[in-house]
Amino acid sequence: MSTTARRAPLPAATRRRRPFNARRAGAWALLILAIAVSVLPFLWVLRTALSTNNALASNATSLLPAEFTLGAFKRVFGLQSPAEAVAEGGSGAAIDFWLYLRNSIIFSSITTAGAVFFSAMAAYAFSRLRWKGRNAVFSLFLGTMLVPPIFTALPNFLLIKNLDLLNTMLGLVLPYVFMTPFAIFFLRQFFLNMSREVEEAAMLDGAKHLRIFFQIVLPNAAAPIATLALLTFIGQWNEYFWPLLVASQDDVRVLQVGLGVFKSQSPQGAPDWSGLMAATLISALPVLILFAAFGKKIVNSIGFSGIK
Repeated sequence: MSTTARRAPLPAATRRRRPFNARRAGAWALLILAIAVSVLPFLWVLRTALSTNNALASNATSLLPAEFTLGAFKRVFGLQSPAEAVAEGGSGAAIDFWLYLRNSIIFSSITTAGAVFFSAMAAYAFSRLRWKGRNAVFSLFLGTMLVPPIFTALPNFLLIKNLDLLNTMLGLVLPYVFMTPFAIFFLRQFFLNMSREVEEAAMLDGAKHLRIFFQIVLPNAAAPIATLALLTFIGQWNEYFWPLLVASQDDVRVLQVGLGVFKSQSPQGAPDWSGLMAATLISALPVLILFAAFGKKIVNSIGFSGIK
């Protein structure tokens, strides 16, 4: 038998407790409140999408779906007839969801690829090349961030109209496919923090700036470029005013504009709120998935870029 005696555990009452911290409790309360304020609208959208329009008015304060049904999602995907939609309180309107989804993917992808590529080239010129007036031009670029987009909408519209590009995908993407001031600023901050030793060694071996940009700078900046691409894609996915202005035909209409058209199509006089919320939820789902998957990468890249 062992002669060593085991030490008995201390009673729960005598254990050391962490003192109450009012600041910590207040921070947790604010965090919980912020989460509730952020999540509640999505829950309300989901609740409306799972309800019938006939029951929404009589159950306006209920947090649970009123007469649970998946009819709204069926209407969005074109799996429900107009008669069935009207029977559930819908307006009988239809939305070409897959066509609008395709247009949104094409519009967001092309503008994201073009904006990120040209912004990376401009950021390299502002951070690595030495030329007269570089800082003045960069300050001018940053100053354009203070100009509201509504001020440039009319000149861009007139230009697209004179080029006969209305209701075309080219006219839709042209104002966004080139560099943007924020993207240049974001990538320039990262390029300035990169080491120049490898680039100087490549120059001694005869490499030119174009080769250095594609073979050295871009591979080392993969993380911030991916972050910028994600942020740009989310912004373009939610773009509404410009596609509404230049695309009035279904073959080039994006999903966000299609939702507005679906809301306005109300043969019975009242919008199909269940169908609209179902379409809104589905249209936001890709962006939510992307942000949830790469949210940490966004925060890390902003920290590495030196933005305060």
